[in-house]
Amino acid sequence: MVGHFLVFEGVDGCGKSTQASRLVRWLEGRGSAPLHVREPGSTQLGEALREILLNPDRPPWSPITEALLFFASRKALLEEVIQPALKQGRDVVCERFTPSTFAYQGQTPESSQAVILLEDAVIPMEWQPRRVLILDLPAQEAVDRIQKRGEADGMEKRGLAFQCQVREGFLSYAELHPDRCTVIPVSGSDADQVESLVQAALEGLWA
Repeated sequence: MVGHFLVFEGVDGCGKSTQASRLVRWLEGRGSAPLHVREPGSTQLGEALREILLNPDRPPWSPITEALLFFASRKALLEEVIQPALKQGRDVVCERFTPSTFAYQGQTPESSQAVILLEDAVIPMEWQPRRVLILDLPAQEAVDRIQKRGEADGMEKRGLAFQCQVREGFLSYAELHPDRCTVIPVSGSDADQVESLVQAALEGLWA
């Protein structure tokens, strides 16, 4: 039996890591052995590229250059970690995937088309996530959460206008892929409430 590939997405500060960890614990409580990974990261190449891409002091690059590096990390993660785990019957919970590249780097017609082409070239249809859970948070709330946290990476430091575009990018991606994307509004909800919404969105997947 092949495992399920599940992805958490959303603007910075929306609670992806919290909900991914909670889902992993919930699955473990059901007796399974899920794998928790992150993008970019979770491979030697991915972690090296993460240090480069999220470095707040690096020089600016074009969105397409950034997208190419994210897809290099993604390809390694799929081949080295995710696909082997799924074939072993393990569920994989991943923080960020292609929707993030579409939202963060695909903010112009040229770069959004480049991301779509890269997705088609790099990720076979059978390797796409079973479900993508987009935790939808207004951009101002995202910026407030980042500032309250007191530290920010290079993407998080790009400001409110950028975060507004990122949010719209996620919603656009969900419209393009309604078969695998579920948008979960998280504004005004605590972690327990969001966890309940996540479990409801995945209801029946393990029936």
